[in-house]
Amino acid sequence: MLKQHGWSWHQRARRAIERDDDAVEVWKRETWPRVRGPRRSAVPGSPSRTRPDSR
Repeated sequence: MLKQHGWSWHQRARRAIERDDDAVEVWKRETWPRVRGPRRSAVPGSPSRTRPDSR
């Protein structure tokens, strides 16, 4: 799909010097679960919030 739009995929040759891997791990462990939020349980019904369950 990128090529269709005239773009190309790039990957950095090396990581940034300023990157702090310990800080990244702390963020993933403590902050990301709060940002992501809990998963919803499987409940039968309509996926639309404006339509009631059609079953």
